[in-house]
Amino acid sequence: MHTREEKLEAFGRLIDVLDNLRVKCPWDRKQTNESLRPHTIEEAYELCDAIMKNEPKEIQKELGDVLEHVIFYSIIGREKGEFDIADVCNKEADKLIFRHPHIYGEVKAETSDDVSAVWEQIKQKEKDGNKTVLSGVPSSLPSLIKAYRIQDKATNVGFDWEKKEDVWTKVHEELEELETELRKEDKERSLEELGDFLFSLVNAARLYHLNPDTALEKTNQKFTRRFNYIEQKSKELGKPMTEMTLEEMDKLWDEAKKNEKAPQGGVEIDSISNQ
Repeated sequence: MHTREEKLEAFGRLIDVLDNLRVKCPWDRKQTNESLRPHTIEEAYELCDAIMKNEPKEIQKELGDVLEHVIFYSIIGREKGEFDIADVCNKEADKLIFRHPHIYGEVKAETSDDVSAVWEQIKQKEKDGNKTVLSGVPSSLPSLIKAYRIQDKATNVGFDWEKKEDVWTKVHEELEELETELRKEDKERSLEELGDFLFSLVNAARLYHLNPDTALEKTNQKFTRRFNYIEQKSKELGKPMTEMTLEEMDKLWDEAKKNEKAPQGGVEIDSISNQ
């Protein structure tokens, strides 16, 4: 691993390269916050994908891409006379120090739960901090992640189940209400009840310290692997999937399952016909 001096030198080198590109490269020169934003979102998702696949080299590469964007936005901020990368780093350091009084102050917190108990109160005491408990949840977050963050913030001020097991009563209640509306074929009410049911499932996942977004993505990847296996086998057999019976596809699905290593966690998909 590198020394602190080597890390600072590397960071300075990247800043110098991006400063140079901003001046000399026609593409870099014309970029704005607005034009970079979609690329930033894409880079963040690519980093998440590399993390999910647990590929260290790809994680390193994608972290570099995200860091490039952080510096690029800071260059634009400097050009506008608003802020530069030093302001970004100092503001973040100040925020972290303020939010960790158990490290930099007199507050005692022995566990992560102790820290969480005062986290939201600390954030709302900050200058320019969150005005309400839920105001720190970005409206642009994907719905599944947003639901988790909303619930997580609410629990930090004591709005939570007394016992985590109690959440299952709510989950079953929401499922029954959804089934009732589906039987009535009331699309609008069914959609509302589906949302309530999903929200309760996210709540259950949070209480059991499971990330629902990670769980769903693992299942997405598993389904994709097995479905791709069926598609590849159908080509080898010279029989398009559209001409295969569900029984034939289920048989190939079971083959794909047997060819995989034992699952490390997440929800098992028994057969393609269950989807």
